[in-house]
This record gives sequence, C-alpha cells and structure tokens, in this order.
Amino acid sequence: MRVDVITLFPEMFEALNASIPGRAQKSGALELRTHQLRDHAINKHGQVDDAPYGGEAGMVLRPEPLKAALDKVLAELKPTRPKVILMSAQGRILSQNRLQELSETENLLIICGHYKGVDQRFCDAYVDEEISMGDYVVSGGELPAMVLIDAVARLLPDVLHDSDSAETDSFQRPGRLGWPVYTRPQEFEGRIVPEVLVSGHHENIQTWRLLESLRLTGKNRPELLEKFEVTDEEQQALRRVRKERKED
Repeated sequence: MRVDVITLFPEMFEALNASIPGRAQKSGALELRTHQLRDHAINKHGQVDDAPYGGEAGMVLRPEPLKAALDKVLAELKPTRPKVILMSAQGRILSQNRLQELSETENLLIICGHYKGVDQRFCDAYVDEEISMGDYVVSGGELPAMVLIDAVARLLPDVLHDSDSAETDSFQRPGRLGWPVYTRPQEFEGRIVPEVLVSGHHENIQTWRLLESLRLTGKNRPELLEKFEVTDEEQQALRRVRKERKED
C-alpha cells in the first residue's frame, strides 16, 4: 500500500518511522510519502490560506495550492487514481470496519486540514471522503492522519508478528471492546491475576474473556451493546451482564 499525505507539517510524520508503521515501511507493506503544501503557495510569502467569505473568524485553506499539490501526486501515481481523504472534524467518524476496508486499498491520498477548514469547492471537486477521529477538535489534520495510518498499517498482511493480535483488538468484533489483559508477576501490590487465566483451561478462559469483554463494553460504551450481533453463547453472556448492570 502507498499512502501520500499533503500537509503543512511533514516533519510530524517522522514518528511513523517507529513501531508498527515503521516495521510496515521496512517490510515494503507500506510506502509513506509526505508533500509540503507550502511548496505550492500562491506567493513568495508561502501563503496557502485566506480569510473566509462572510466575515467569519479564522482562516481557510485556499483551493489553488491544494489542487496543485494534488496534481503533483496524481502525476506521480498515473494512471492509478488514489482514494482522496480529507481529515476533517466535519467528516464521518472513523471505525474499525472502515479501517479494514481502507487497508485493502492500494493507494490513499490524505489531506490534512488546518485553520478553519478547506475551501468547500476543492472538497466538492476532489475529495472522496472526509474522516473525523471523533466529536472534538484538534489543531490540524496531522495527528488524525497519523492515527489513521498507524491503524491501517497494523492491518496490512504480515505486518504484525502475531496475526491473531489484530483479530482480538477492541472493535475488531463489531459492538464489543477487548477484555482486560494481565502479565507477570502474578501478584502486584496485593492484586492477583484472575485464577481462570492461570488455570490452563482454555474453554473457561474463553468464557471469561467473553464475559469481561461484555462487562467492559457495558461500563464504558453501553451504546455498543445495542448494535451487538450475537451467537447463542454470547446472548446468554449478554443477558448475564445486563442483569448485573441492573443490580448495580
């Protein structure tokens, strides 16, 4: 997979040379290229933004520098046409299902919004999808873009040493968070690892994980339980968890 990023701060993406995204790049599973938007400024002062029409506060990224940067990337990729994504607080909130779909895309081009936003005419003409990290605002699209790239990288084939690791992550199963995890030592400050996890009884361990996953989901993200697609075993566990929640 190749990912191109148009940004005002390409140096921020050096962090993706470490950990899982770095491993993905070294293995060739991921090719990451950044493009400085100011290289396509409208004047010698490096201007890429302007005041919004209508007198609103803040600044808006102009369409011309963005189009020039986009054209440069498209020329490099020709005849392939990448999926163009704008990181924007106005976009659809990113989900694990969407990440899985994006990980199967050959080329992504991510545009990092900044200031008040991006001129809507550019969005209408060239952006395929707007993506948000959640119901909050950060200074620019760089950090959200890095989150997206990191999350996609770990889903690429053969990037994780343990292929099961991604499959048991929170949200990999729709409607369910992951379960609590423990490691050595078996006792820490008087707190003991649950006995079932050291029992060696795999069926009991799986049942414990299911129950704890549902408990954690009910505690931290109860709205997810309403979307839960369940097996008969999971339905029984879900009834048990809901009964516990009512008793609490």
